[in-house]
Amino acid sequence: MPRKNFVAIAAAFLVVAMSGVLNAAELKLLRYGPTGEEKPGLLDAQGRIRDLSAHIDDIGPATLSDAALEQIAQIPTNELPLVQGNPRIGVPVTGTGKIIAIGFNYVNHAAEMAVELPTEPLVFMKATSALSGPFDEVIQPRNALKLDYESELVVVIGRRAQYISEDEVFDYIAGYTVGHDVSERAFQRERGGQFTKGKSADTFAPVGPYLITRDAVDDVQNLSIWSEVNGEMRQQGNTADMVFGVKRIVSHLSQFMTLYPGDLIFTGTPAGVGDGMVPPSYLQPGDVVRVGVEGLDFQRQVIAAPR
Repeated sequence: MPRKNFVAIAAAFLVVAMSGVLNAAELKLLRYGPTGEEKPGLLDAQGRIRDLSAHIDDIGPATLSDAALEQIAQIPTNELPLVQGNPRIGVPVTGTGKIIAIGFNYVNHAAEMAVELPTEPLVFMKATSALSGPFDEVIQPRNALKLDYESELVVVIGRRAQYISEDEVFDYIAGYTVGHDVSERAFQRERGGQFTKGKSADTFAPVGPYLITRDAVDDVQNLSIWSEVNGEMRQQGNTADMVFGVKRIVSHLSQFMTLYPGDLIFTGTPAGVGDGMVPPSYLQPGDVVRVGVEGLDFQRQVIAAPR
């Protein structure tokens, strides 16, 4: 390569670096503001929230494709307005059509619940009306007796996926986030054996704080995952212990239903839930729960009494 061409290319890279432009692999996207009035934003390299609302209307199905994320990444970060104060953080994606969840997907969790390992992913749904921000209250439902916590890795779909192979899966994932699969065990097991109605009360699906684009996660099957209640560590696992990994889950689901941009997949929880303790230890109003996944940050909720 002629020296003058090399110098020109090097200078171009320097300009890009100084402008604060991000690679799509580095994006940490979020939505901030009061419930129902959230604005799109991103977290910069210093951990500050930058406002994206001059460039995109929201973070949802239309902004989750590789091309759309790359366009966001090309916006000079230092030209985005800084968000002042400590605004509420909402669910990082809007327009979610469905929440799909996988049960008994960690070897040790299946053991503590005294169930055999599934031979195929055990699939259930959570109502989208259960979605809430990562730091919002979790409201105990009326007549709830056995409120429980479950820390989970959540997959965010970025492209329409139908009948895809395991080798194709990562091309269809926009990124990952933290999920709290709040559960009411009495509703789940003692009211007709329906997973969905024990998992779908309002505020039973806190998601966030950030959508981390997929390439920012080096190995999704080697992430520590944890929870604590009132400062006591309860769950300490790793996604390496999944019965079915992310590739298998997404491919499997696409054989039975079409996955759309914005769909969320809760991938299961490790051992340490309250229902598995001896004696069981269920959540009560006033309890503080934190759940987190390595590289994706954490959530914190206070349990509120029924309303």
